[in-house]
Amino acid sequence: MPAPTMSHLIATSALIMLIFTMQVFYFSVVDNIGEEMIRRELKEIADYVSDTIINLYFLVNSTNHSNLTLQKTLNLPPEIADSSYRIQVLNDTDGFAQSVLAFLDSKSWLDANAWLPPGLAVKEESVDQQILVNGDTILVGCWQGSGKTYVWLAYE
Repeated sequence: MPAPTMSHLIATSALIMLIFTMQVFYFSVVDNIGEEMIRRELKEIADYVSDTIINLYFLVNSTNHSNLTLQKTLNLPPEIADSSYRIQVLNDTDGFAQSVLAFLDSKSWLDANAWLPPGLAVKEESVDQQILVNGDTILVGCWQGSGKTYVWLAYE
C-alpha cells in the first residue's frame, strides 16, 4: 500500500510546485510586457518633441530674419502608466543638442531617445534641465540669433 501513497504525494507536491513556479514566470512576463509598453509610449513622446523641434528649426532657418523666436505648445499626456515623466534635451560638451530624452520619474531606467539634427544649440538656461510633465503646459522654442539656432523646453 505505501507505493500508491508515495506516488500520490510526489505527484501532488510536483503539481503544487509547478503552480507556484508558473506564477513567478507569469508575473515576470507581465512586468516585461508592461515595461515594453511604457517604453513605446515614451518613444512616441520623444519622437513628437523631437519632430516639433525639427519643424521649428526648419521654419526659423527658412526666413530671412536675423533675430526670430518661435514657440509651440506641446500636447503631451499628463502621465504614463499612472506615473509622471520627464523630458530633456540632451547636449554634448560644446552645448549642441543631440537628442530628446523622455523617462519615467519613478523608474528612470525606463527611457526613450529621439535624435535631433546637427547645428542646434541648447539655450543656456535649458542645459541639463529636466521638464517634469504632470499636466502642466510645456513649450518648446527655437531662436535664431548671433549666428546660431537655439532650442529650449520650458513651462508656460
